[in-house]
Amino acid sequence: MIHRVVFHNDRLLPVEEVRLSPGQSGLMSGWGLFTTMRVVEGIPFAFERHWKRLSRDAQRTHCPFPFSEETVHGQLSEVLRANQVKEGCARIYMIYNQVGFWRSDENLPAADLVICSADLPPHREQVRLALREHGRHAASPLAGVKVTSWLNNVWNLYEAQQGGYDEVVLLNERGEVAECTAANIFCVREGRIFTPPLSSGCLEGVTRGVVLEIGAGAGVPVEERTLMPEDLYSADGIVISSTNRNLIAVGEINGHKISTAPLPAMQKLQAAFTAYVREYVDARAVAAGKR
Repeated sequence: MIHRVVFHNDRLLPVEEVRLSPGQSGLMSGWGLFTTMRVVEGIPFAFERHWKRLSRDAQRTHCPFPFSEETVHGQLSEVLRANQVKEGCARIYMIYNQVGFWRSDENLPAADLVICSADLPPHREQVRLALREHGRHAASPLAGVKVTSWLNNVWNLYEAQQGGYDEVVLLNERGEVAECTAANIFCVREGRIFTPPLSSGCLEGVTRGVVLEIGAGAGVPVEERTLMPEDLYSADGIVISSTNRNLIAVGEINGHKISTAPLPAMQKLQAAFTAYVREYVDARAVAAGKR
């Protein structure tokens, strides 16, 4: 559940005073962007990576982007201070207002900015994954764009949870593994780690990007490779990655048990990721005068 204080366009407001209008055509049609980031010791982790993705996705979706990285970072910090967030998560939404026929003549900006925070969602340490065919359309021009029209994700997640699963592996139209609804997926085999390429239709996740960068330095190079469900079932281990969950072991996929025994490759990667987060947070805290 989101915290009480929200930033909307130019000011902090209690959530019950934030007004969004049916005249905001992007709001009603899902024409907007968002990103979710982890907050560690009051620092929004990897903010620059999230911003870069938002900027790129704005170009791909033709969404107005009249925002400054430095200004929005400051506004996000205001939200975290107002809600006293030390450990949690935050979201930035950008909603296209003035597009299409079904819009009002209200004096609205080209795009609304909404920033909110929340506690970290609960999760199990060994997750169970369902499997969904045609969950991703890799050939779509919007594949991999994090847009506010998120029904495909939340609907697939809801159906998986109704079946007793924690998440669901989404296959593309070619039957290849793409990702989960809110996480990327990694397969461990004989000391090597693989993850689906962006051509699978998966999101270019921020945690995924960090893992791809730091793997070689940790002695466990992470490679992009096309994966099929059978590759997951026969793997030595599987983990999923996301902003809110970092790296979590998978114990079952579609009824197939997956070993969760400690694997040296994954232990090295986990240690390297933890060290990366620590270095990032310490550097930003010093820059902000918090230490």
